[in-house]
Amino acid sequence: MADDIAGRGDPLKTLHLMWGRTEPPRRGPKSRVDLRDLVNAAIAIADAEGIEAVSTRRVAEAVGISPMSFYTHIPDKAVLLDLMLDAVSGPAEGESPASMNFDPTRWRDNVALVAREYRAFFLRHPWTLQLSSHRPVLGPNTIKAYEHFLSTFDGLGLSEVEMDLSVSMVANYVHGAVRDVLRASQVKALTGLSDDEWWYTIAPFLETIDFSPYPVSSRVGPVVGELYGLGNPDMAFDFGLERLLDGLGVLIASKTKAAP
Repeated sequence: MADDIAGRGDPLKTLHLMWGRTEPPRRGPKSRVDLRDLVNAAIAIADAEGIEAVSTRRVAEAVGISPMSFYTHIPDKAVLLDLMLDAVSGPAEGESPASMNFDPTRWRDNVALVAREYRAFFLRHPWTLQLSSHRPVLGPNTIKAYEHFLSTFDGLGLSEVEMDLSVSMVANYVHGAVRDVLRASQVKALTGLSDDEWWYTIAPFLETIDFSPYPVSSRVGPVVGELYGLGNPDMAFDFGLERLLDGLGVLIASKTKAAP
């Protein structure tokens, strides 16, 4: 597991900063920057260069203060990472607000909408996948996002536990699907070959192999290869999401039948 994960910092100090419960210093000149400036600068670095590029020194330089001044705002990098995660967890411009009222009769559309928003979030900020752990940061934006997700399952007859587990199931699906997309980008960067270039490189060798012992693969492979090569992440995501919604539909329908 990578060293840079959520939840490594002092949890109480982190929560006080996230929720604005810290007291400003009583002495000395007022700082030219505030907590939001530092967090936004760190996010910009991570979006452009990856989480490995984020350091307290880089962030301090980005906002024009000394590295030592950084620590008067944020105690260490571990706390900074949690602050970054919560900051980007709020709705992006153009996305549905966390207070959106979902129509239970359109639950499939609601869940699909939030799942796609969640996927878009990871594609905008791929470094968040590296930081995510099983301990949520529990800042205001993170809780708003959880509220938003939970609301898609409200009013469907599910118990509170079933609602939470449904959120976890859809979130885990999005996690896995997004990792495949990001992995493809990383492989291209590390190997210097696009998927098509890689395929053309090995194709002559594959043509020398007898695939008759693999009849199912021999039938399916050429069809999908002609359609989308090594894969179509958008098609795969949509297909998987629809099957997930089918399964949820069975659960929700069972609740309706069981109701008196």
